[in-house]
Amino acid sequence: MSMALILASQSPRRLALLTGLGLTCEQVPADLDERPRVGEAAEALVQRLAREKGRVVRDRFADDPRPVLAADTIVVVDDQVLGKPIDRKDALAMLASLSGRTHEVLTAVAVLPRRGAEHGVLNRSRVTFRPLRPGEAEAYWATGEPRDKAGAYAIQGLAEVFVTRLEGTFSGVMGLPLAATAPLLEAVGLTLWSRPS
Repeated sequence: MSMALILASQSPRRLALLTGLGLTCEQVPADLDERPRVGEAAEALVQRLAREKGRVVRDRFADDPRPVLAADTIVVVDDQVLGKPIDRKDALAMLASLSGRTHEVLTAVAVLPRRGAEHGVLNRSRVTFRPLRPGEAEAYWATGEPRDKAGAYAIQGLAEVFVTRLEGTFSGVMGLPLAATAPLLEAVGLTLWSRPS
């Protein structure tokens, strides 16, 4: 089976979402320094990282005609960007900062064709957590789920038990907003799902 798209991400969630659209993808993670630049706003950071991830992978496959899709997701609370936790202590601090509050989840998507203009979109969602009970964050950490997730939680997993309100898109919080991504894929000539002839 030929691969329609190169996915510049090692995320199994993004792969599953794209596969659900009927696309076949080769996953090629981008090795990139994801630290923010001095004074860089959250919106600028997440969009830059998505573009740069895509360019790194596109350059690695210079003779490949397939488009590259890259994405980046960050959690923002009190103007502070929460990326992936570096350890247990970091994850527990993140979860404590989200407890009983509303935060933003920003996901940027970039689709880079072999030639022509890059296409991008920024998706913004607001997620409200109920107050976490004593010991709950520690128990959640022990499941292993928070380790590689922005903000130390996965809305599509066990952390949904914390969520009392979502304004935006569930798939956007997961890491790939489907409604916003579909037009970008179609713009580079990809057909979603199997359509009868």
